[in-house]
Amino acid sequence: MRNSFNEQAKLLEKFFDKAPMKRAFGMELSFNDDGQAVFDMPYNPNFDHSLGGVHGGVIATLLDNAGWFNVALHYDFWVATADLHVQLLESVNGSALRATGQVIRTGKKLAVARMEVQDTNGRIVAIGSGTFSVTSVPF
Repeated sequence: MRNSFNEQAKLLEKFFDKAPMKRAFGMELSFNDDGQAVFDMPYNPNFDHSLGGVHGGVIATLLDNAGWFNVALHYDFWVATADLHVQLLESVNGSALRATGQVIRTGKKLAVARMEVQDTNGRIVAIGSGTFSVTSVPF
């Protein structure tokens, strides 16, 4: 039986609260008024590369989470990232980051999302898209 949106959002929040990555990255998951999963991450100098900007892998992780959790809102089964495209548009120095996503398509086996990461000034620093495979493993 399909969970309601609010039930699924609460389930996903509990799920993310248990993830070690939440603590390691300092990420917070919330849901905005449009029903989208939003990830906020404070600036952490430990995630900078040798030239001082936030490493692209950290930004890619934010994009993946934004896509995954927005897609997972639509399913009672585990989804897995099958394909992730990342475009790093701007360097990020000393800024907290926010990632949002938008589901483009949901299907029986695959779902597609578009994501973006903004800095604290609202500058879009990265965009991405992801394809997520719907499994038969229940949450």
